Amino acid sequence: MKKQKKSMDVFNLSFLDVISCGFGAIILLLVISKASEPLVLKTTGMNLESKVQRLNHELNEVRAMSRAINLNLVTVKNSLSKEKETLARLLSTKSSLLAQLRAAKTDMDTQNRIEQQLERATQKLTEEMKRLRTIRTRPVRENIIGGVPVDSEYIIFVIDTSGSMYRYAWHLVQRKIKEILAIYPHVKGIQVINDMGDYMFSQYAGQWIPDTPARRRVILRRLANWTPFSNSSPVEGIEGAIASFWNPGKRISIYYFGDDFSHGSIQDVLNKVNRLNRPLTGGKRMVRIHAVGFPTLILHGGNWNNVVRFAALMRKLAEDNNGSFVGLNGQ
Repeated sequence: MKKQKKSMDVFNLSFLDVISCGFGAIILLLVISKASEPLVLKTTGMNLESKVQRLNHELNEVRAMSRAINLNLVTVKNSLSKEKETLARLLSTKSSLLAQLRAAKTDMDTQNRIEQQLERATQKLTEEMKRLRTIRTRPVRENIIGGVPVDSEYIIFVIDTSGSMYRYAWHLVQRKIKEILAIYPHVKGIQVINDMGDYMFSQYAGQWIPDTPARRRVILRRLANWTPFSNSSPVEGIEGAIASFWNPGKRISIYYFGDDFSHGSIQDVLNKVNRLNRPLTGGKRMVRIHAVGFPTLILHGGNWNNVVRFAALMRKLAEDNNGSFVGLNGQ
């Protein structure tokens, strides 16, 4: 009986030890687990903060890109608006040019009729000139040669020195001036200015150049390369010549050589010349105005409207001032 009881005590003590060790192990695991938890949370928080910072940085970059895109969009819109305005102006210009083209075609028909009339008139004048030369009833200086009166004592050449004249008509200009000088064997004074009022010889500005054979040769030589600036408008030269040389005691003829009248009012020019070249008693004007038109814009391409305006101005100017207008055909 005693042996059996001792065996039971030993068994019970070992069992209790095992149970105690188990509980101790569990408690130890709980302690270890609780001790490591704050480190894990701290690490997790640091990772989240880094992600937030990275996302904020990316958000700022996206916002910057968005602002740049919006700015480019505004620039593109402004550029598109300007392009639309430019397109509208071009369409307006196109319409205007088409209207001018239609008007030019009409003017061309009118010009053709005028040229035909001038050709017939020239033929009649040629026949009349032959008849007058045969009769010789008046001195040569009182005759009308080729429809141009040659009774003046002083002559002024006003020449359009624009690019179109110099490129396409200059040899013809020199020839016609030589021919006009030939029908005036001797005058009391000569002057040469361009359509801007610039003098060929500055030392004779506002004065008459003495008429001598040597001086005529110098004028023709100088004319070959004389190209002062020109705005291709007859207004300044003609008005300047009348204002500088008009004299009630002198008979003066102005010969204008040109091809174009691009701007200004025809009536304004006529009115101003009428005031400058005022008529004397009986309506006679002391300055005759003759005009010679060169067909540079017709033969080499140009604004037909300017050609028609030039012809209209010169015909009326010559008519009002006892002169003649001659339109050349390029020969």
